[in-house]
Amino acid sequence: MESKYDVIIIGGGPAGLTSGIYTSREGLNTLLLEKGLCGGLPAITDLIENYPGFSDGIKGRDLIAKFKKQAERFGTKIKEFEGVRRVEPSEKKMLIETSKGKYNTYTLIVATGSIPKMLNIPGEAELRGKGISHCATCDGPLYRNKDVVVVGGGDAAAEEALFLTQFARKVILVHRRYELRAARVLQERLKENKKIELLLNHVPVSIKGKNSVDAIIVKNKENNEEKSIEVSGIFVSVGFLPNSKFLEGMVEVDSFEYIKTNEQMETSIPGIYAVGDVRAKKVRQIVVACGEATIAAISVRDYLGVASK
Repeated sequence: MESKYDVIIIGGGPAGLTSGIYTSREGLNTLLLEKGLCGGLPAITDLIENYPGFSDGIKGRDLIAKFKKQAERFGTKIKEFEGVRRVEPSEKKMLIETSKGKYNTYTLIVATGSIPKMLNIPGEAELRGKGISHCATCDGPLYRNKDVVVVGGGDAAAEEALFLTQFARKVILVHRRYELRAARVLQERLKENKKIELLLNHVPVSIKGKNSVDAIIVKNKENNEEKSIEVSGIFVSVGFLPNSKFLEGMVEVDSFEYIKTNEQMETSIPGIYAVGDVRAKKVRQIVVACGEATIAAISVRDYLGVASK
C-alpha cells in the first residue's frame, strides 16, 4: 500500500533535516528518506567551528544529532537506509519508489548532496575526517602553524591552498601533471606565496597515520621514486560528484550535473525543489544549505497553499 505525504525530502544531511524542521513545523505531513545514516559529509567531520551558535565548535555527528532530534520533535518521519530508486512526477502528485516501498507526495525536496571524489589509496578511508578533509573553509583553522598538503590542480585546489596559508605553516600542492589547470592568475599567486610549495608530476600513493594523519606518500611519475611527506592535514580537491543520477533526464542540470534552481529553490519541474550541495551554486557550506532548505520549505508551503502560521 502506498503512503501519501505533503512533502517528501530525499537526503538526511543539514539541508534535508532543516527542510524537515520547517515543513513539519508548518503542519505538513513530512517524510525524509536517507539511503544511509543521516548526516552526510558533516557527520564525518571531527570538528565544525564555523556553524553559528557553537563558540567552541561542535563535532559533526553531534550537530547532526541535534538537527535530527529537532526535525523529529516537530513530526518529521525519518527513514534511514532507504535509498530512492525512481521518481515519477505528475501534475497532482508524484510517485517515489525506494528500496523498501512506494510513496505518493505532492511535493519533493531533493537534498542528496554531493560526494567528494576520492583518491582511492591506502589509508584514505580510515583517516577520512581525522586529518583528511575536502573543505579548507571548514577545517583550515584547525591546522594553524602546521604543515598540510592539498591534492589537485584546478581552480578549487589553488584557492584551497591559498586560503590555507592564512593558518598553516606550509602548504604543499601535489598535482599529477607538470602544469596546473588553475587559472593563470591563481597560478601566479601560488608561485608568489612563500608558504606554498608546488610538487608537480607527483601522485599520492598512500596516507599514513593511526588516529590522525602523520604523512602522505607520493610518487614521482617520471622516475617512480616515492617519498614520505610529514603533514598534519590533507585536503583533497579533485572534484565532487552530485547525487542527482536518480533524476537524470528529468530536471534541468548544469554541465557538471548539479541541479539548477531559481531563488525559490524551484527546479524545472513544478513541485520539485533542490537544496544543499546537489544544487548548482558557488558556495557549499552547512549554513548556506540550511538557508536554502528554509527557502524551499516556505516555497513548498506556498505551493500547497498552506497559510503562514
